[in-house]
Amino acid sequence: MSLPIQLISTDFDGTIFAEFENPPIPPRLVALIGDLQARGAKWVINTGRDMSSLMEALARSKISIQPDYLVLVEREIYQHDGVRYAPLIEWNTTCDRDHAELFKRVQPEVGRLTDWVNANFRATVYADPYSPFCLIAGNNGEADLIHARLDEFCLRFPELTVVRNDVYARFSHVTYNKGTALAELTRRLRLTRKQVFAAGDHLNDLPMLKLEFARCLVTPANGIESVKTVVRQQQGFISQFPNGAGVAEGLEFHLRPR
Repeated sequence: MSLPIQLISTDFDGTIFAEFENPPIPPRLVALIGDLQARGAKWVINTGRDMSSLMEALARSKISIQPDYLVLVEREIYQHDGVRYAPLIEWNTTCDRDHAELFKRVQPEVGRLTDWVNANFRATVYADPYSPFCLIAGNNGEADLIHARLDEFCLRFPELTVVRNDVYARFSHVTYNKGTALAELTRRLRLTRKQVFAAGDHLNDLPMLKLEFARCLVTPANGIESVKTVVRQQQGFISQFPNGAGVAEGLEFHLRPR
């Protein structure tokens, strides 16, 4: 019998990785994913982190398995080629081009937006290689207010969207997110969404926590309520356990014969 789950997509921080737990990724989850990989399934870490940050955290976790694919900064795709993680050139090149063209149009307006944030909130605004506007708010209440203003700003640029995780936010191109990257991997592996598992805990995971992209949806107990609501509405699994233990429970649930 073929595996009911052939592509496992997990967010990293707060979903499988708990910074202050020891170990940060539970052995039960590692064993489950490792067994599925041995039977032909593929695992992708679908995260907002960049390469160096993720590699450092994975090294600290000291797990015995490695993901087959990475989705980094919610949009770039990398495949392990047996030695290193190599970019999927066609996808990443198009992604970079579309972001560059969009951000060139957005850039002249970013200054006034930054001034408004600085005048009204104790927040940090900066630019990085992935966005001309990045935010670290002082708390979630302030982040909610700023997020609402950012959504209004995006109405002026139909291709622009806000990617938010806790007090962190940045601009991105609406075409590229955790969901569309997962769909691209599903297509490349010649799978269907019925063979895909997706687990996440926060707002930036919502684009992949859709039945459009994955039949098996999971959020751990520490997931925020808006994510739990979306997953519950799609008959997904809400674990009673947090972080990686919750993802392990969700994997076991979806692997059971229906």
